[in-house]
Amino acid sequence: MHRATKIVATIGPASSTQDILLQMIQAGADVVRLNFSHGTADDHRQRAEFVREAARQAGREVGIMADLQGPKIRVGKFENGKTTLIAGNTFILDAECELGNDDRVGLDYKDLPRDLKPGDTLLLNDGLIVLNVARVIGTEIHTVVKIGGDLSNNKGINRQGGGLTAPALTAKDMEDIRTAMSLGADYVAVSFPKNATDMEMARQLANIAGAPYGIKPKMIAKIERAEAIPALQGILEASDGIMVARGDLAVEVGNAAVPALQKRMIKMARDANKFVITATQMMESMIHAPVPTRAEVSDVANAVLDGTDAVMLSAESAAGKYPVQTIETMAAICVEAEKSEHVELDKDFLDRTFTRIDQSIAMGALFTAYHLGAKAIVALTESGSTALWMSRHWTHVPIFALTPRTGSERAMAIYRNVTSLQLDTSSDRDIALAQALEVVVGKGYAARGDMVVLTVGEPMGQAGGTNTLKIVRVGEPV
Repeated sequence: MHRATKIVATIGPASSTQDILLQMIQAGADVVRLNFSHGTADDHRQRAEFVREAARQAGREVGIMADLQGPKIRVGKFENGKTTLIAGNTFILDAECELGNDDRVGLDYKDLPRDLKPGDTLLLNDGLIVLNVARVIGTEIHTVVKIGGDLSNNKGINRQGGGLTAPALTAKDMEDIRTAMSLGADYVAVSFPKNATDMEMARQLANIAGAPYGIKPKMIAKIERAEAIPALQGILEASDGIMVARGDLAVEVGNAAVPALQKRMIKMARDANKFVITATQMMESMIHAPVPTRAEVSDVANAVLDGTDAVMLSAESAAGKYPVQTIETMAAICVEAEKSEHVELDKDFLDRTFTRIDQSIAMGALFTAYHLGAKAIVALTESGSTALWMSRHWTHVPIFALTPRTGSERAMAIYRNVTSLQLDTSSDRDIALAQALEVVVGKGYAARGDMVVLTVGEPMGQAGGTNTLKIVRVGEPV
């Protein structure tokens, strides 16, 4: 069954062997995420090699995403590994404290005291612990515990409403970008960007680091700061895609605000011709259980119905007991949700103007395929832009993007409703179109007599050169 929504699977201790990775790809993983918050450069390099080999064995390319740690603001370590905070008691966050105890703990972000004032609310450990700031004295933040609990080493800190000044790119991130480019990452996900400038800087660093390897990765902005919401349009314009990172975002803006923000972000991304990933706790219970909760099934399905390009697994596939089964389950939910998706193609095209020839051809192919009941759209593309534009609108007609470039094939792995395939196309248009049809028929997506819509650029081999739309019936001359 054709599945339009893509699956991003994080790899970690539960999924770092070539055998498990092969099973994950066969189960439906389209993009593999390397979480640079954990592991060494050598760990990531070895995992990337395993992914490439597993993909080769599976007979298809998958994308690799390098997810940068960013300025995760955390408490330091405790003498005994943790302490228990009790509501009503005082507790000190001290930038100069070496080892914490029951009264205070250190900070890995030394400038935190400068960002705070009395009355601020701090949320620790993903919001499970709440501290009210009473006063700031030098390097010490004196707080009163509003909601207590166990606080252990290196737990995260957020300020309610956002406003922390930590830069989006740390020295570690800059080194990790170099590592990511050396192992051939197709996407770089930037944590905690506040504005377009953060993304532009990250892109510049990635392009410089990728130049020796011939790589220009797609840049993904993880939307997880309150300040990123009003700056979202600029961030979108500076990125290739965004991630709705619901964990830290929920802590900063409140859980109740996230579902509406998710819908808004997905719509904004699609309108801006950018891809979008929905992430965090999508199948959380499957870390330990072989089946998801009904709420998790609805959560994944609703993200699909919102129009997300991809849904993402974190600990479920990185450290869970059932990484392969979780992907299979998620894939099945996506397919069922897509069956009920309503097509509003004509409405989508109202009041739109297309100034580029290649974009106009892409939209024309969608419109034609939908109204003529074509079995497939086949786009011969160099860069993948034609397939991206087509994938912004839902038609129930599968899109096949055939490219001679391995990098483009992997980059398109995340686009909704796009199956990317490598085809060493002939420079002769008619031969290339015939080859493209053979691929789609060989994959079982079209049979003799079926109508297929083809797009191609003449002369062949130029990025952004799509200028021809052709309608053919399989078995008849191209």
